[in-house]
Amino acid sequence: MTPPRRVLDAGVATALVGVALLTLVPTGHGWAWGAPVAELQWYATGWGSGAAMLQLLGNLALLGPLAALAVLRRPALSAPHRLAVAAVAAGATIELLQWLLPLGRVVSPLDALLNAAGAVLAGLLAARLRTAPRTLPGGGIRSARP
Repeated sequence: MTPPRRVLDAGVATALVGVALLTLVPTGHGWAWGAPVAELQWYATGWGSGAAMLQLLGNLALLGPLAALAVLRRPALSAPHRLAVAAVAAGATIELLQWLLPLGRVVSPLDALLNAAGAVLAGLLAARLRTAPRTLPGGGIRSARP
């Protein structure tokens, strides 16, 4: 069963605040460029590095809760092409703000893509769970609400 809209609205707002706190709180001044090839190499060779895995998994998970809640709140976002556009836009907006504001953050196109990939996966999973058939007591199956 999908939660009431007011609960989803509160969840979306909370997720947005969380994303802002994680990505837009200053850590210094100016910004640094995260070269995509160097970052890919760091991830590819960093499977044993806690820092590399934390960065990789954190980037994949950053927009996941927001995407899942947004899909539940706005079912039209469950279409993969709409979800992908929204996810890429969200990831790119974060990186653009980190570049425009003197936050001392690393601006990385790869981070934006990882954020978007995690958001798409979470959004598609939420859409699938929302529409999955439910088992009734006694073993019967009832279709979920679309």
